[in-house]
Amino acid sequence: MAAAQGHFSDHSEGNRGAGDTAGGTEEDAAPPAFRRAVEGLRAARLRPEMEVDPTRPPQRLAPYAYAVEAAVVDGEEDLADGRLVLLHDPDGHEAWKGTFRLVTLVRAELEPEMAADPLLPEVCWSWLTGALEARGLAYGEASGTVTMAGSHYFGGLADRRPATQIEIRASWTPREGLGGAPDTGAHLAAWCDLLCQIAGLPPVAPEPGSTTAGAGVVSLPQRRGPQGA
Repeated sequence: MAAAQGHFSDHSEGNRGAGDTAGGTEEDAAPPAFRRAVEGLRAARLRPEMEVDPTRPPQRLAPYAYAVEAAVVDGEEDLADGRLVLLHDPDGHEAWKGTFRLVTLVRAELEPEMAADPLLPEVCWSWLTGALEARGLAYGEASGTVTMAGSHYFGGLADRRPATQIEIRASWTPREGLGGAPDTGAHLAAWCDLLCQIAGLPPVAPEPGSTTAGAGVVSLPQRRGPQGA
């Protein structure tokens, strides 16, 4: 199973370069609740198909931010990819109705028969909320968009089949637990469940004692072979 890593950012050092990683001094200056939330992300254990890499978080959305990017990999092929950003404002944010916010972008290429389904955007949104609920996570103020974009190829590219990409942009407020920090590791795992589902992977078997993992999950058909063929 893959452990999540990522970049850490606060705004006390606005002149840091894009390639700078988290430093001990910078992290020590962050509020304890944010440090606990970041540690929850770093300690998350994910499916082996997930590849998680650090990425620089946005600098102006909140006083503190932490980000990871991930891809669902099958051999040499990326089936889906995305980015998850943890935001924290110790003073709270009126629109969030809390002090933490999770923001995501998820992308995947669809099989033609799936792209033709007019209900697919609604289904994909339900996969996001369902992934959170399947892990028993409390959240609020969820919002976002589901976008489908098609490409048709001509001239020297005419041999390529039409392609459709679906993109989910979403954000939600994770409920805070003891010490003021949400269960970010579980939210990351649920987000990876969404990535795997939109990539067409079958659900994993429930862990011993679990009654929710994989329940009621319907995935996109798994894609095989080069997408540009």
